[in-house]
Amino acid sequence: MYKAEYHPRVKKDLKKIDPQICKKIRATHIPKLLNNPEIGQELTGDLHGTLSYYFIISKQQFRVAYIVDNSKKICFIQMIAKRENFYNLLKKRI
Repeated sequence: MYKAEYHPRVKKDLKKIDPQICKKIRATHIPKLLNNPEIGQELTGDLHGTLSYYFIISKQQFRVAYIVDNSKKICFIQMIAKRENFYNLLKKRI
């Protein structure tokens, strides 16, 4: 299992999401990602090297953008947010 490290703004990302959905993300999706970090799809273009894992909760699409360091067994989570404008916001963050 990989260890999670978070971008400092991820806390702000989670505050924008309903608390019940945040609990599901933390309890289900983050552990799933840490057990198998290759589950995400590699992004292209400006975001090359970043993986994106998506899931649906309450009919809303969410994305988790992260980078995997296989040598240290670390997933650096860059952003967690709804699908809307996700990639534009991620480009600004990186």
